[in-house]
Amino acid sequence: MAEPITEFIGVYDADSTILGEIGYWLGARFGVRHCSLCDITHGLFAERNDWKRCRESMSVPIITYHRNDAPNEVLNVVNGVFPCVIARSSSQISIVLGPQELELLDGSPEALVNRLNELVV
Repeated sequence: MAEPITEFIGVYDADSTILGEIGYWLGARFGVRHCSLCDITHGLFAERNDWKRCRESMSVPIITYHRNDAPNEVLNVVNGVFPCVIARSSSQISIVLGPQELELLDGSPEALVNRLNELVV
């Protein structure tokens, strides 16, 4: 991005409904569901403390959505690519980390924050 990034937006490969959360949790335990962004930000039942600390240390804020609660503007950019992180500037919004890049971070909140901080102009 040529302009300064003003916000990062993460989109999980999961739904925020009770059934969606239960389905994801069960699927993850049995190895049939996986979201590398979920692995970075959440533990067994809740948001990870190390993720909270890392998120608070970022120079640019990051917000997260599930597939079913993301704004249409975000879903249009994501275009079915889950999980991902997108960056917003004053005039554009685009994917900066897709599923493969998030997987390479190996569940590390620190690695995600370091990677995103590298993108900030």
